[in-house]
Amino acid sequence: MQSKRFLAIPLTVLAAGACLTATAAASERPAPVAAVARHSALPPGYQLVTLPNANVGNFQRRTLYCPGTKKVLGGGAEARGNRAILVGSFPTDDGRGWIGIGRQDGYNDVGISVFAICAD
Repeated sequence: MQSKRFLAIPLTVLAAGACLTATAAASERPAPVAAVARHSALPPGYQLVTLPNANVGNFQRRTLYCPGTKKVLGGGAEARGNRAILVGSFPTDDGRGWIGIGRQDGYNDVGISVFAICAD
């Protein structure tokens, strides 16, 4: 019976500490979104470039390049259509563009859109 008493005291202390931690976390308010956005700067020459949806053969690459001498910072692709599956979304080997690959079960083609975030 005595071991239960010794166990009850540490559990009570842990529970009280958890309540204090939860209260402290709830009282800390995140900075307003406007304040955060004001301090973050976009990279020089930032540009979002898109390659609109077009049907291509299954597993055919659609490649989007950044304009001029800009390099790709990131990107993505979307497979569109019934049972469409995005197979790949990755940068070009030279770092100047983005590639999207997809397929569509039961069809010979798939709609693919590609997006790239470019900067100087």
